[in-house]
Amino acid sequence: MHVPDGFINAPVSVAAAVVATGAVAVSLRGARRELDERTAPLAGLVAAFIFAVQMLNFPVAAGTSGHLLGGALAAILVGPFTGVLCVSVVLLMQGILFADGGLTALGVNITVMGAVTVVVAYALFRGLLRVLPGTRRSVTAAAFAGALLSVPAAAAAFTLIYAVGGTTQVPIGKVFTAMVGVHVLIGIGEALITAATVGAVIAVRPDLVHGARGLTAPLKLRVGGEFVDAPAAAVRPVAARSAKRVWAVGLAAALVLAGLVSSFASSSPDGLEKVAADQGIDAKADQYEHATADSPLADYAVKDVGNESLSVGLAGVIGVGATVAVGSGVFWIARRRRTDEPAPAPAPSTTAV
Repeated sequence: MHVPDGFINAPVSVAAAVVATGAVAVSLRGARRELDERTAPLAGLVAAFIFAVQMLNFPVAAGTSGHLLGGALAAILVGPFTGVLCVSVVLLMQGILFADGGLTALGVNITVMGAVTVVVAYALFRGLLRVLPGTRRSVTAAAFAGALLSVPAAAAAFTLIYAVGGTTQVPIGKVFTAMVGVHVLIGIGEALITAATVGAVIAVRPDLVHGARGLTAPLKLRVGGEFVDAPAAAVRPVAARSAKRVWAVGLAAALVLAGLVSSFASSSPDGLEKVAADQGIDAKADQYEHATADSPLADYAVKDVGNESLSVGLAGVIGVGATVAVGSGVFWIARRRRTDEPAPAPAPSTTAV
């Protein structure tokens, strides 16, 4: 659902950029509370994983494909504020390096694919956990539902923005029906990917899943034939090694998906591209050339590499590496700013002398 240049007029694009800037600023402050020594490295990995999976377009209807948006997945794994930042980093890297999503439409994309998906998915996720049993299966089921709803919600948000600032005159009712209809189907794929990923992480390290905190059972040791809670000093080294394994496995999976599996992705236009072509939304888009159209990685292919599969795979690997590096840097800075903040001064004593 990457909105290109030329779909939304300049005033509304500027307004969306202001909204997106505000969302990122608020998320930077909120992420300080969500990030710690465990989740800060994971957040950079989540951004890279979303980048990799977004390269895997899957067919949803005749001549139409879809891909992961990632807002729900990021919010549930690392928290809603950090989730907005994860998706924003991905969109920025895609726009600058791969000419995917217009740079003038970056604010629209962050608002729709980042803020809207995270808010809708996480609100439903938390609401469901209030009424479901406190189990890991409930977390996975709530993740599925939140991801499923987040995609058509993003499609509806785009339609609203287009109704206000679209560059062509088309029947908005038809655009809304087409956008939401096809993105309900895409949402099913989003939900399956999100639930599978969240479930896999919960199975090995539930304490690394922001949305599953409170479900973690303490580590047990057998002492004198009985199981007792392990002391914190014994848990920390085990947890640190386990977190490193999760990070390494996750990075390897992202590299394999982007470097190898991406070559088998559907070549059909995604939901927005299909609706835009059918409804005439893209009538003026050809007048705009992407600012980074000459990038050596434009269109997810390495320039001057003749073999298509190799070209796409190399571009994917470079993208994963760049995204994890930039994302990790952003989250390290956000967490460092938190740790550098002075502790609040103690309240003055009111004890009478």
